[in-house]
Amino acid sequence: MKRLTIVVAIFFMMVFLANVISVADNLPNKEPEKRIPNFVIIIGDDSTYLDYGFNGSPNVRTPNLDRLAGEGVRFTRFYSPAAVCSPLRQALLTGLYPVRNGAYPNHAQVYSDVKSLPTYLKPFGYRTACIGKTHFAPAANYPFDTFFKTIEQNDNEKPNELQKIENFIKESGEQPFLLYVASHEPHSPHNKGNAAAYNPQSIELPPYLVDTPETRAELAKYYAEITYLDWQVGQVVQLLEKTGHADDTLLFFFSEQGNDLPLGKWTLYDGGIRVAAIAHWSGKIKSGTENAAIIQYVDVVPTLIELAGGNPGSLKTGRADTLGNEGFDGQSFADVLLGKKNKLREYAFAQHTARGINQGPPAYASRAVTNGHWKLINNIHYDKEFYNAATKNLVYKSWVQKGKTGDSFAKEQAERYVKRPEWELYNLDKDPYELKNVAKYQENKEILSKLKTELAQWMKQQGDHGNVTELEAYEHQTTKRQEKTNK
Repeated sequence: MKRLTIVVAIFFMMVFLANVISVADNLPNKEPEKRIPNFVIIIGDDSTYLDYGFNGSPNVRTPNLDRLAGEGVRFTRFYSPAAVCSPLRQALLTGLYPVRNGAYPNHAQVYSDVKSLPTYLKPFGYRTACIGKTHFAPAANYPFDTFFKTIEQNDNEKPNELQKIENFIKESGEQPFLLYVASHEPHSPHNKGNAAAYNPQSIELPPYLVDTPETRAELAKYYAEITYLDWQVGQVVQLLEKTGHADDTLLFFFSEQGNDLPLGKWTLYDGGIRVAAIAHWSGKIKSGTENAAIIQYVDVVPTLIELAGGNPGSLKTGRADTLGNEGFDGQSFADVLLGKKNKLREYAFAQHTARGINQGPPAYASRAVTNGHWKLINNIHYDKEFYNAATKNLVYKSWVQKGKTGDSFAKEQAERYVKRPEWELYNLDKDPYELKNVAKYQENKEILSKLKTELAQWMKQQGDHGNVTELEAYEHQTTKRQEKTNK
């Protein structure tokens, strides 16, 4: 009888537990479903990777960016695939290198079938906004939901741009959003910010720049505009905090390509293609970290797709490479971002097309490859002279003049800007400012050969035919630019 009682008790206990489980299964989940992150991409305009406090600059004051870097991760080997704005930005937004997507000269447009970030994020419910500079084309290939003007300190509009952006965020509700914030700063003319805050005489010049009064005066104005850019970054961060999205937003900052002083923008030296890059994501990215993985702008789109819950490897970009691959040139660095890995790719590649730049030559093509330790540059038109708007300004002229007075460094730096050898090889570990070309040394024969092979294979995969591709540059510029060029 006692045993029967125990059996009956167990039976009723099991029935009771089953009912409890059944009811629990139908109750709302107490753990809220994890929201996919919002994305904010902030890109500076024409600024060299060295010229930020978080990247070690002894000169420039960037408190907002320094704070973000201190709370996030700083990427030390992030590279642009181009040395001018339009190709760089369109590579960032398409996940394809410039020659393959069609936008390889400056003021260019992608092929009509190439897709971009707003298109890729739409299936995941993202609302998208472009703030500030576009410099991409055709407009149909970049279907942002809305566009806002750049954020300015003297913005007297009612409501001003910050208010409009805040409204956009609030209207997004439960939908995730992308803010692509493309500042016009510190692009020349350098006339924003407080230049008086920077004393030209106390500036510590990077080793590759020639020390002249003109160089120092221009740097002071340029640094002031970087501080202005830093203020803009601070406004965006405050907006995220104000709207309650400080913790569910992944924020990137990129410095674009280098400034317009000689040996920066328009060249494939690190001063022209290396990027000051940070990522901030509360609770996801370990604070105050650095990562030396080789990453490029083309890797951003696949990364955001993966973090949104998609599979970037399964998508077609609208433009196949010469090997028949329709996927991205870029790779997701989500695991690098989250500190799970410290390596992504073996090499970074870059190109510059001088045909079509402001006051530039009929042709001057350059290509480059780096493994982070060595850099190889191929100047395809090495028998020609390079020139552009920078060779006509006061800074470059002051270098030439100083060289004529007997200063050998000034003479060398001024000359190498306009006349370069076919091959340049730099040991970045020993020579980070690329002052000594070691391509001719026998002990570097093996690495020279290896990098030449990698560069040739990349150009083949991209459909890059060197001189022929350079001469076709006008065909890839916007209609407005073509009309201006042909006048």
